[in-house]
Amino acid sequence: MIKNKPGFIISFIVFAICMTLFFPFPNDVLNNASFTFMSFPIQDYNGYNFLGVFGSVLFIGAIFLLFNSLEKYRFRTVFGVVIAYMVLPSLLIIAYQETLATGVSAISYDGNGQCSFEAITENEVMGGECDLVLHNRSNEAVTIELEFMDSAFSGDDMRMTSLMNLAGPHLMTIDANSQQSIHLEELLDVSDVPNHVYSGEAFGIHIKVVDGEKSRIL
Repeated sequence: MIKNKPGFIISFIVFAICMTLFFPFPNDVLNNASFTFMSFPIQDYNGYNFLGVFGSVLFIGAIFLLFNSLEKYRFRTVFGVVIAYMVLPSLLIIAYQETLATGVSAISYDGNGQCSFEAITENEVMGGECDLVLHNRSNEAVTIELEFMDSAFSGDDMRMTSLMNLAGPHLMTIDANSQQSIHLEELLDVSDVPNHVYSGEAFGIHIKVVDGEKSRIL
């Protein structure tokens, strides 16, 4: 089945290098990506991400190395390796969070949070409402401070999601081995906040979870 053993081994070494370049922990490396390939951010708000492009080239090279090192079952093997490459980081993170991680390192977020904003009085008060789900995978309760982050693509430093921080700090405790649905509804004084939205909705919001000196961007 393997006709070129050195090429076969090197291909998996290159796969490991590619995964290490943009491993999605402790922070989500794709937060500011506008175009991605596999786990590589090809383009973000600053333009092309050359490390992401380099990683993509390495990944494609590893695919060719693997394909050419095999004598039989080439396509099914390559397909299986690509699928494994896609799911392995998530499995490794979950395994770590459920065994060794503590504090914010044990918190996971599915990225499906959303916020909505509506002006109540002109240039002074807004209503803000956010919903998201956090999962504590450790065997101990975790107390965190939740901060909201604006998208890098909002343009002109326009503030939207981060307006929820005006009503902070948002402190909460998530029980051990449990998911918690978080609903926040706040009145926000925006009279001294320049460049803010007056109404709108945001989906797939980014957050920061803080526990003392440790923090993660999700």
